[in-house]
Amino acid sequence: MTDQIIWLNAPGDITQFRVEHHRCEPPGDGEITIRHQAIGTNFLDVYHRKGIYPMPSYPAVIGAEAAGIVEDVGPGVSVFQKGDRVAYAGPPIGAYRSTRNIAAERAIKLPGAVSAKTAASSLLKGMTAYMLLKKTYNVGAGTQVLIHAAAGGLGSILVRWARSLDATVIGTVGSSEKAALAASYGADHLIVGRGADIVAEVKRLTNGLGVDVAYDGIGGDTLLKSIRSVRPFGMAVTIGQAAGAIPPMPVGELRPGKALCHLSIMAWCADIGQYREAALAAVGAMETGIVSQIGAEYRLVDVAKAHEEMESGRSAGSILLIP
Repeated sequence: MTDQIIWLNAPGDITQFRVEHHRCEPPGDGEITIRHQAIGTNFLDVYHRKGIYPMPSYPAVIGAEAAGIVEDVGPGVSVFQKGDRVAYAGPPIGAYRSTRNIAAERAIKLPGAVSAKTAASSLLKGMTAYMLLKKTYNVGAGTQVLIHAAAGGLGSILVRWARSLDATVIGTVGSSEKAALAASYGADHLIVGRGADIVAEVKRLTNGLGVDVAYDGIGGDTLLKSIRSVRPFGMAVTIGQAAGAIPPMPVGELRPGKALCHLSIMAWCADIGQYREAALAAVGAMETGIVSQIGAEYRLVDVAKAHEEMESGRSAGSILLIP
């Protein structure tokens, strides 16, 4: 059987994608073959496509998460059998294809309550949320949290998970429509509009103190606003740059005693123990309804359209590729 694979010829715009048919090789020692039912997209994919995070060589296959059915089992694998429902996320990159061989230790069995589409849209984001809420800053009852893009794929999971921990959530969104979505996820307060005075609103909502922790995947000039929205001895966490590169800023902005953390979920996942801990926590959260909404679905061959929508910011929630 031949399958589809999406090659990225070189770093650049969406014209660098190329669809090709390929034949999946049998799985090697310790590997399984997964037939993808759904492939998740993340802004990380855009960074890989553009070369902000370059691939080791080109042409390359990008994509960091997917879910599907085990189609074949390689030598030395005893924990999986044909027909098992599984998902995976993190390194090694290469999910933009209809079938894939992957190390069995990186596959996570899916419970019956979690569909392939839910897993593909939520696993990497759920792992990121776990890392942010429990490992970077231990969010709990009474913690005041600022979450940017609260209606987005990661934002929706962060809002739901933080609220499940009894934190108070302040979210930022770009429109009244997205505000309604973020409110439905449980956000306590919402700051609406790209031109909103985020710092002033956060100070107003926290009686002049600021939040305990701010999660910023926007980048650009927004990170400075996030730092200024954090209370003394609180933390600002930068997790992306959807709005562009973060400009240099004086270290004095961290006075008095604020912390700035720059995280990478891919670096976290490179350790198999940390990866499985976060992945199992994310799947457990999915079973309780802590998931990313699916904003749009595209055929795998229409990957260029999916990237266009992802970069436009029109879609609330995650965008899936369906082989």
